[in-house]
Amino acid sequence: MSDRAMRGVVVKKGEPVDRALKRLKTKLDTEGILEEMRRRRAFESPAQRKIRKLRTASKRNKVRWRYISPAQDAKAEEQAAKQA
Repeated sequence: MSDRAMRGVVVKKGEPVDRALKRLKTKLDTEGILEEMRRRRAFESPAQRKIRKLRTASKRNKVRWRYISPAQDAKAEEQAAKQA
């Protein structure tokens, strides 16, 4: 086996297999594994690759800035003030 962590879910006692499968699919989707697998199935032109990268970057930035707390915001402003 490789050194990578195995992706998976543990089926809880009394939990239907369908629910565990849904949790697995959700986990793989949030990590982007399913999208990458689909992407690798067919050739992607350089123009399509650029469009995909721009689209994923905007999604990544939305998630990144959604979870900033006021304390983190104040800290970032302090650092910007120090640099200026």
